[in-house]
Amino acid sequence: MNDVNRENPWRAVATRPVYENPWIRVRHDDVIQPDGLPGIYGVVEFKNRAVGVLPVEDDGAVWLVGQHRYPLNMYSWEIPEGGCPADESPEDAARRELREETGLTCERLELVARCHLSNSVSDEEAFIYRAVGLTRGASEPEGSERLEVRRVEWSEAWRMVREGEITDAMSVVALLHEAVRRLGG
Repeated sequence: MNDVNRENPWRAVATRPVYENPWIRVRHDDVIQPDGLPGIYGVVEFKNRAVGVLPVEDDGAVWLVGQHRYPLNMYSWEIPEGGCPADESPEDAARRELREETGLTCERLELVARCHLSNSVSDEEAFIYRAVGLTRGASEPEGSERLEVRRVEWSEAWRMVREGEITDAMSVVALLHEAVRRLGG
């Protein structure tokens, strides 16, 4: 690696709130850019952390949920995901989301990735888990969710990633980690 100066080259001149709801805050910053010229930056601050969990059966099959995503105006296949409030641990939130969205509970959760989603415009942090030792039960989706829950053979899930049928970032990360695991990595 080269010796790059890693100090923050941006300087905030002024910050003002633009919008807020129960999930996000949007702010507008007047800045001095790294090139020394004035500029602006819009930042979306998330009030919750994101959690996702890839449920993996003993035979290697995985569980996915499908739903229409309003911002994209399209149907999306994903791992079970949701928000994690500040007073809840990411692991507890992952277990809760797994149960709410699929009806599944698990014996063991393993953190496979921590990542920042769309870090050029937001501070959203995600925790992605792998769940094993699954037991089926009744799902309890939220009123804002109309979910299709599907058990998918690994080969089908991997095909869906390769062919762009799964585009949700947390789901792609989880399934890529699973592929590496299955390759012995």
